[in-house]
Amino acid sequence: MKKYIKNKKQRLLINFKNLKNLKNIILNVYKNFGKINILINNAGTKKDKLIINMTKNDWSEIIKVNLTSTFLISKYVIKYMSKNKNGRIISIGSIIGETGNIGQSNYSASKYGIIGFNKSLALEVASYGITANVISPGFINTKMTKYLTKEQKKKYLEKIPMKKFGKKKYITNAVLFLISKNASYITGQTIHVNGGMYMK
Repeated sequence: MKKYIKNKKQRLLINFKNLKNLKNIILNVYKNFGKINILINNAGTKKDKLIINMTKNDWSEIIKVNLTSTFLISKYVIKYMSKNKNGRIISIGSIIGETGNIGQSNYSASKYGIIGFNKSLALEVASYGITANVISPGFINTKMTKYLTKEQKKKYLEKIPMKKFGKKKYITNAVLFLISKNASYITGQTIHVNGGMYMK
């Protein structure tokens, strides 16, 4: 999974399958911008298999990209956010982290891990004026869902009260709210955006 950071001076590539240089990458971002106010942990990948067929590598790769990268990049960014006594950290989870799904034990574990990690993170950084929250999407029309068969889509739509998959803008709008001043007193929370498929 790759993520691009763009500005007028340069374009930095973060490969979340190789996390060795992540600390230096964050340092370079700080040097170029002078500060870091917002972090969106949005790296995500999946490798679906039944547990009986899942290899250790299948497990480790998903945990590394989805969960370990969230830990490391948050760790490095906090150092700079705390200097400004301000920051917003948002991690993208998944409804599968709450409900589980056949063939996705590795993905589900990584996404539920993000929720637990976020709660501890929120407690640790609150005194620095930093908030940490999770946005947990349901079934959104993305590259991950376009490969579902008609039968799979029908099965999931039957479980969604709104009877439709979500749009990417629904997640974007939730992010924009959580980074705004209106959300400055919200931290340690998981915001579910799933059309009513899962309620907590």
